[in-house]
Amino acid sequence: MFLDSSRYNKQKVVEGVTKDGRTVKVVTLRRPPAVSGKPTVVMGNDRLDIMAQRQYNNPTMFWHIADANTELQANDLVKETGRIIKVPEQ
Repeated sequence: MFLDSSRYNKQKVVEGVTKDGRTVKVVTLRRPPAVSGKPTVVMGNDRLDIMAQRQYNNPTMFWHIADANTELQANDLVKETGRIIKVPEQ
């Protein structure tokens, strides 16, 4: 259902019922693990996928960076040049 590199790859899938009575498959709530990371300065034009490519040689692993930080909207992490965020080691 999900790519091997997806944060949801090993997440449990269950059946749920919508308001109109349809049965659908849903992914259970995923709690981000506590992750430490190396303080990294956001450079101009940085994006999480670019940072993941630099760190992990895989842009689809951007969610590792998102999980290591507390921002609710992942893209907000790179909005401000000069901001320091955590980038976990592989």
